Amino acid sequence: MQNTDTNIDTKTNDVDVDVLVDWEARYQAGTTGWDRGTSSANLQRWLDSGLLQPCSILIPGCGNGYEVIELAKAGFTVTAIDIAPTPVKQLKHAINTQLDDSQGLRVTVLQADFFTYQPTQTFDAIYEQTSLCALSPAQWQTYAHCLQQWLKPNGQLFAQFMQTGQTGGPPWHCPIDAMQPLFPSTHWHWQTQLPHLAMREHDPKFELPYLLVRR
Repeated sequence: MQNTDTNIDTKTNDVDVDVLVDWEARYQAGTTGWDRGTSSANLQRWLDSGLLQPCSILIPGCGNGYEVIELAKAGFTVTAIDIAPTPVKQLKHAINTQLDDSQGLRVTVLQADFFTYQPTQTFDAIYEQTSLCALSPAQWQTYAHCLQQWLKPNGQLFAQFMQTGQTGGPPWHCPIDAMQPLFPSTHWHWQTQLPHLAMREHDPKFELPYLLVRR
Protein backbone atom coordinates (compact mmCIF):
# COMPACT_ATOMS: atom_id res chain seq x y z
CA MET A 1 0.00 0.00 0.00
CA GLN A 2 1.25 3.47 -0.84
CA ASN A 3 -0.45 5.91 1.50
CA THR A 4 0.43 9.54 0.84
CA ASP A 5 -1.14 10.52 4.17
CA THR A 6 1.49 8.54 6.07
CA ASN A 7 4.29 10.96 6.88
CA ILE A 8 7.52 10.84 8.84
CA ASP A 9 8.43 14.09 10.60
CA THR A 10 12.13 13.86 11.46
CA LYS A 11 12.87 17.44 12.50
CA THR A 12 15.39 16.99 15.29
CA ASN A 13 14.56 20.32 16.93
CA ASP A 14 11.21 18.80 17.91
CA VAL A 15 12.82 15.87 19.73
CA ASP A 16 14.37 15.64 23.19
CA VAL A 17 17.66 13.93 22.28
CA ASP A 18 18.24 12.35 25.71
CA VAL A 19 14.80 10.75 25.73
CA LEU A 20 15.13 9.78 22.07
CA VAL A 21 18.36 7.89 22.69
CA ASP A 22 16.85 6.01 25.64
CA TRP A 23 13.74 4.73 23.86
CA GLU A 24 15.44 4.24 20.52
CA ALA A 25 18.12 2.13 22.24
CA ARG A 26 15.41 -0.10 23.70
CA TYR A 27 13.84 -0.64 20.31
CA GLN A 28 17.22 -1.28 18.71
CA ALA A 29 18.11 -3.83 21.40
CA GLY A 30 14.69 -5.47 21.29
CA THR A 31 14.13 -4.80 25.00
CA THR A 32 10.47 -3.93 24.51
CA GLY A 33 8.78 -6.10 27.10
CA TRP A 34 5.76 -3.79 27.13
CA ASP A 35 4.98 -4.71 23.52
CA ARG A 36 2.19 -7.31 23.39
CA GLY A 37 2.54 -7.84 19.66
CA THR A 38 -1.15 -7.08 19.17
CA SER A 39 -3.68 -4.36 19.94
CA SER A 40 -5.18 -4.05 23.40
CA ALA A 41 -8.27 -6.08 24.28
CA ASN A 42 -9.69 -2.95 25.90
CA LEU A 43 -9.55 -1.12 22.58
CA GLN A 44 -11.74 -3.79 21.04
CA ARG A 45 -14.15 -3.58 23.99
CA TRP A 46 -14.50 0.16 23.48
CA LEU A 47 -15.13 -0.36 19.76
CA ASP A 48 -17.62 -3.16 20.35
CA SER A 49 -19.50 -1.11 22.95
CA GLY A 50 -19.98 1.81 20.56
CA LEU A 51 -18.29 4.23 22.96
CA LEU A 52 -15.46 4.68 20.46
CA GLN A 53 -16.73 5.48 16.99
CA PRO A 54 -14.92 6.70 13.84
CA CYS A 55 -13.53 10.19 14.36
CA SER A 56 -10.21 12.03 14.34
CA ILE A 57 -8.04 10.34 16.97
CA LEU A 58 -4.52 10.89 18.28
CA ILE A 59 -2.30 8.09 19.59
CA PRO A 60 0.72 9.54 21.44
CA GLY A 61 3.60 7.15 22.08
CA CYS A 62 2.24 4.80 19.43
CA GLY A 63 5.23 2.43 19.36
CA ASN A 64 4.73 -0.30 16.77
CA GLY A 65 1.19 0.94 16.33
CA TYR A 66 -1.07 -2.10 16.51
CA GLU A 67 -3.92 0.15 17.62
CA VAL A 68 -3.16 2.50 14.72
CA ILE A 69 -3.76 -0.33 12.27
CA GLU A 70 -6.99 -1.44 13.96
CA LEU A 71 -8.44 2.05 14.15
CA ALA A 72 -7.53 2.84 10.55
CA LYS A 73 -9.30 -0.35 9.44
CA ALA A 74 -12.34 0.75 11.45
CA GLY A 75 -12.58 4.05 9.56
CA PHE A 76 -10.87 6.47 11.96
CA THR A 77 -8.69 9.39 10.89
CA VAL A 78 -5.58 8.48 12.87
CA THR A 79 -2.58 10.58 13.87
CA ALA A 80 0.18 8.62 15.61
CA ILE A 81 3.37 10.02 17.12
CA ASP A 82 6.41 8.47 18.75
CA ILE A 83 9.77 9.89 19.77
CA ALA A 84 11.83 6.91 18.55
CA PRO A 85 12.53 6.54 14.81
CA THR A 86 12.62 2.73 14.74
CA PRO A 87 8.96 2.07 15.63
CA VAL A 88 7.88 4.95 13.42
CA LYS A 89 9.62 3.33 10.44
CA GLN A 90 8.21 -0.08 11.34
CA LEU A 91 4.71 1.32 11.63
CA LYS A 92 4.98 3.04 8.27
CA HIS A 93 5.99 -0.27 6.72
CA ALA A 94 3.09 -2.06 8.44
CA ILE A 95 0.63 0.52 7.14
CA ASN A 96 1.95 0.15 3.60
CA THR A 97 1.72 -3.65 3.71
CA GLN A 98 -1.39 -4.30 5.83
CA LEU A 99 -3.81 -1.58 4.80
CA ASP A 100 -5.62 -1.22 1.50
CA ASP A 101 -5.30 2.24 -0.02
CA SER A 102 -8.56 1.76 -1.92
CA GLN A 103 -10.43 2.05 1.39
CA GLY A 104 -9.62 5.76 1.60
CA LEU A 105 -7.58 5.35 4.76
CA ARG A 106 -6.38 8.45 6.59
CA VAL A 107 -3.28 7.84 8.69
CA THR A 108 -0.48 10.23 9.65
CA VAL A 109 2.61 8.96 11.46
CA LEU A 110 5.07 11.42 12.98
CA GLN A 111 8.38 11.12 14.78
CA ALA A 112 8.13 13.87 17.38
CA ASP A 113 8.41 14.76 21.05
CA PHE A 114 4.84 15.19 22.22
CA PHE A 115 5.88 17.86 24.73
CA THR A 116 6.55 20.13 21.75
CA TYR A 117 3.94 18.67 19.40
CA GLN A 118 1.46 21.29 18.20
CA PRO A 119 -1.21 19.90 15.87
CA THR A 120 -2.86 22.22 13.40
CA GLN A 121 -6.28 21.04 14.62
CA THR A 122 -7.58 19.53 17.83
CA PHE A 123 -8.86 15.95 17.95
CA ASP A 124 -12.19 14.29 18.68
CA ALA A 125 -10.49 11.59 20.74
CA ILE A 126 -7.15 10.49 22.17
CA TYR A 127 -6.09 6.92 22.87
CA GLU A 128 -3.63 6.96 25.80
CA GLN A 129 -2.08 3.66 26.76
CA THR A 130 1.70 3.83 26.83
CA SER A 131 2.85 7.42 27.25
CA LEU A 132 1.78 8.31 30.78
CA CYS A 133 3.33 5.22 32.34
CA ALA A 134 6.52 5.79 30.33
CA LEU A 135 6.95 9.27 31.83
CA SER A 136 8.26 9.95 35.30
CA PRO A 137 5.59 11.30 37.69
CA ALA A 138 7.39 14.67 37.61
CA GLN A 139 6.28 14.97 33.96
CA TRP A 140 2.68 13.87 34.40
CA GLN A 141 1.20 17.32 34.97
CA THR A 142 2.78 18.68 31.80
CA TYR A 143 1.58 15.70 29.81
CA ALA A 144 -1.95 15.96 31.21
CA HIS A 145 -1.99 19.59 30.07
CA CYS A 146 -0.93 18.46 26.58
CA LEU A 147 -3.79 15.96 26.45
CA GLN A 148 -6.27 18.66 27.39
CA GLN A 149 -4.90 21.04 24.76
CA TRP A 150 -4.98 18.42 22.00
CA LEU A 151 -8.65 17.56 22.54
CA LYS A 152 -11.70 19.46 21.37
CA PRO A 153 -14.23 20.48 24.03
CA ASN A 154 -16.27 17.36 24.80
CA GLY A 155 -13.49 15.30 23.24
CA GLN A 156 -12.94 11.81 24.60
CA LEU A 157 -9.82 10.51 26.32
CA PHE A 158 -9.65 6.71 26.22
CA ALA A 159 -7.05 6.15 28.93
CA GLN A 160 -5.48 2.96 30.22
CA PHE A 161 -3.78 3.58 33.55
CA MET A 162 -0.93 1.16 34.20
CA GLN A 163 -1.02 -0.72 37.50
CA THR A 164 2.27 -2.22 38.65
CA GLY A 165 2.02 -1.97 42.42
CA GLN A 166 5.71 -1.10 42.42
CA THR A 167 7.90 1.95 42.81
CA GLY A 168 10.09 3.13 39.99
CA GLY A 169 9.72 2.71 36.27
CA PRO A 170 9.12 2.73 33.45
CA PRO A 171 6.47 1.55 33.41
CA TRP A 172 5.41 3.78 36.28
CA HIS A 173 2.52 2.83 38.53
CA CYS A 174 -0.47 5.10 37.80
CA PRO A 175 -2.78 4.69 40.80
CA ILE A 176 -6.30 6.01 40.41
CA ASP A 177 -5.96 8.16 43.52
CA ALA A 178 -3.16 9.99 41.69
CA MET A 179 -4.95 10.06 38.34
CA GLN A 180 -8.08 11.78 39.65
CA PRO A 181 -6.28 14.98 40.75
CA LEU A 182 -4.15 14.79 37.60
CA PHE A 183 -7.35 14.89 35.54
CA PRO A 184 -9.56 17.00 37.86
CA SER A 185 -13.32 17.30 37.57
CA THR A 186 -12.94 20.99 36.73
CA HIS A 187 -11.49 19.95 33.35
CA TRP A 188 -12.64 16.36 32.89
CA HIS A 189 -15.78 14.29 33.34
CA TRP A 190 -14.94 10.78 34.53
CA GLN A 191 -17.30 8.12 33.24
CA THR A 192 -18.74 6.03 36.05
CA GLN A 193 -18.91 2.58 34.47
CA LEU A 194 -16.64 -0.05 35.97
CA PRO A 195 -13.56 -0.60 33.84
CA HIS A 196 -12.48 -3.87 32.35
CA LEU A 197 -9.07 -5.23 33.20
CA ALA A 198 -6.54 -6.18 30.55
CA MET A 199 -4.04 -8.44 32.29
CA ARG A 200 -0.92 -9.85 30.73
CA GLU A 201 -0.32 -13.55 31.12
CA HIS A 202 2.45 -14.29 33.64
CA ASP A 203 2.79 -10.57 34.34
CA PRO A 204 1.31 -8.82 37.40
CA LYS A 205 1.04 -5.54 35.50
CA PHE A 206 -2.35 -4.59 34.11
CA GLU A 207 -4.22 -1.51 32.90
CA LEU A 208 -7.36 0.13 34.22
CA PRO A 209 -9.28 1.59 31.26
CA TYR A 210 -11.31 4.74 31.82
CA LEU A 211 -13.17 7.05 29.49
CA LEU A 212 -12.75 10.74 30.35
CA VAL A 213 -14.50 13.59 28.55
CA ARG A 214 -12.89 17.02 28.29
CA ARG A 215 -15.11 19.77 29.62
